[in-house]
Parts: sequence; structure tokens; C-alpha cells
Amino acid sequence: MRPRVLSGMRPTGSLHLGHYHGALKNWVRLQDQYDCFYFVADWHALTTHYEERDVIEKNVYEMVIDWLAAGLDPEKSTIFIQSRLPEHAELFTLLAMGTPLGWLERVPTYKDQIEKLKDRDLATYGFLGYPLLQAADILIYKAAYVPVGEDQASHVELTREVARRFNSLYGRAPDFTEQVAAALAKLPKDDQRYFEKQRKAFGETGAAEALAKGEGILKKAAASVEGWTAHDGELLAGHLKGSGKTILVEPQALYTENARLPGLDGAKMSKSYGNAVLMRDEPDTVAKKIRGMVTDPARVRRTDPGTPEKCPVWALHQVYSDTATQDWVCKGCTTAGIGCLECKQPVIDTIVKEQQPWRERAAAFTANPKQVHWIVEMGTERARTVARQTMKDVREAMGISY
Repeated sequence: MRPRVLSGMRPTGSLHLGHYHGALKNWVRLQDQYDCFYFVADWHALTTHYEERDVIEKNVYEMVIDWLAAGLDPEKSTIFIQSRLPEHAELFTLLAMGTPLGWLERVPTYKDQIEKLKDRDLATYGFLGYPLLQAADILIYKAAYVPVGEDQASHVELTREVARRFNSLYGRAPDFTEQVAAALAKLPKDDQRYFEKQRKAFGETGAAEALAKGEGILKKAAASVEGWTAHDGELLAGHLKGSGKTILVEPQALYTENARLPGLDGAKMSKSYGNAVLMRDEPDTVAKKIRGMVTDPARVRRTDPGTPEKCPVWALHQVYSDTATQDWVCKGCTTAGIGCLECKQPVIDTIVKEQQPWRERAAAFTANPKQVHWIVEMGTERARTVARQTMKDVREAMGISY
């Protein structure tokens, strides 16, 4: 099986170009390399917008249509809705029992969001706990990777800490030492010695290289050792990390290059700022928006030379224009050889061309909403199968029977 990737988006309705180039384009690419699970994070929307219940359902399906229009393939990716799976809430609750309060309070985005969203009452348990809910979202599918930008890396690290603590608390059966010895005995003698060497090195130094080498032995065993079981691999993975049996898998951050598009006013593109170009905007709307976009403030008149690096339109050229067009822009701007409207036209043309297949695919899904609901229904059931198995493992480890 391919390694699993998990990511989600809050339902904000129709998506804009910043969503596409910041995350969605990467999702489409990843589905050809990994077992991808993509979910609508509607519970997360409630952590900051818990009073806006009337728009969430509509936003869910508008967003899913944009996902499908952009190229997510339900045959390759599992698309589902978070709130349809109560297992997320159950794991969140059980993890909360052993997660120190200080771990949540130190997440950088916690204080950052409180500062940015001063108009909302965020003094709630749900908002404080949303990083732990994110951890549950990831851990319940035993995801190997989570695609994030560097500003979200702290959430993945918290998830790793939560998994490590859970495995340490509940992964050691009374006969854990005997089970580890039996699993080690299945390895060839040289691999046993090499594995133990890497385990000691990781325990003493925390070196990622030692961990990777030890995990390499386990991957080799899974493919070549007769009688090897998944249980053996989980036991020795926990032994390698100094915890217990790996009940919850520690995910890795999958860092990707995410283009950050400026909005029409030069600030970050956001529908809440009213500065966004939507993925399904009509060509005339795109042209009108981009033509009205702010430019280098030094270019008051057509004859004034400008500096591309100070112009938000230049950031769009870096995403949408080829080298020849970028060279033309730089020369024309710095010498006042072209005006701002001339500079914007290639961006308009390329955006409209990029959007055409999105609009066509979206029109087909909009005309057949039952198909969209069916795609989500099938994806949700597929996700439920995985989530229920994880919860079975968690309950057994914690001594909670069904």
C-alpha cells in the first residue's frame, strides 16, 4: 500500500485562486503518489464561527465542487466530511484525557488567531482544543504525511507528541518485553544487532538518521522475513522509539512549495477581505478585478518608472507568466515602457485560460448535485472503515470495551 496523506479545509464556500495555488493544486498532484484522504473540516469551522450554522452545509458542497473541478479524483482520493464521522470526536475526547493543557496553550497559532479575530469570542474550550482535534483527525487515519506550510509545522509536531504520549501510556502490555524479544528473534542475526545499535543511538541522541535506519530494517523485514506480522512491526517500531506498541502513528510534515497569492489590494487573498479572485469567476469578472488591482504606488503617471518587486501584480506574474513575459514586464515597468493595464493583461489571459476547465467541470457537477452527494457519501463510508478500526485499537489499548 502507498503511504497515506491526510489534509482538510474549513468550508468557506467557493474557493479562490489563493486556495488553489496554496493547497489544492498540491492535493491534486499528491493523489497520484499517495493514498490521499481529504476532508471537509466543518467542526473546525465551528471553533471560530459557531454562531453561523446556516451557511456551513451550503459551503461544504460548494467547496467540494471546487475540489472536483480542480482535478481531485474520487477514484484516487477519499473525500469526506469530518462531522459525519463521530469517531473523530471520540478520539479527540480520549486524547484529551492525557494531553497536558500547556501543550495546547503554547501552539503559536492559538495566540495568533485570538489576536487576529478580536471581533469574535474565542474564550471557548472548542477553540483551545482545536489543535488536539486536528491531531485526532490525523491520527485516526494513521496518516504517514500531512502536507503543510512551515507556519503549520507546530500542529504536526503536537500531533507527534500526542501520539508518542499515547503509545507510551497504553502501548506496553504486561508481557511487552517478551513480545519484543520474540519479534526480534524473527530477524536475521545481523539485522538484530544493527537494529539494536540504531535503537540505542536514537535513545541516546535522538538522531533522525538512527531512527530512519531502524525503520529501514522493519520495512525490509515486512517484505522478506517469513512469518513476519504487522503486530511484530508495530511492537518493534515502539521499541525503537522508546515507547510501546505503535497504536497511533506519528505523522511527518510533508513540506511543499505553496504559492501565496496577493489579493486585489496587495494583502493576502481572502474572501473576508473582499480582495479575492474566485476559481469560478467569469472571464469578464476576472478582467475587471485584475484591472482594478493596486500596483506600485510610485507609478502615479504612465510615464513614471516602477519597481516590480513593490507591485502585487508582479507576484501574480511569478505564478502565471513564463520567463519571457516576466522579462518583458521587468523591462517595461522599470523604464515606463508599458503601463499598468498592459502589464496586467497577460495575467488576465492566463488566469482565464486556467479557469476554463474548472468552470466546465464545475458546471457539470452543479447540474447534478446528487453526484456530488454520492461522491461524498462513498468517501465518508471509506473513511469510516479506517476510523472504526483505529478506534477499536485505541479502545483495546485503553481497556475500554465496546
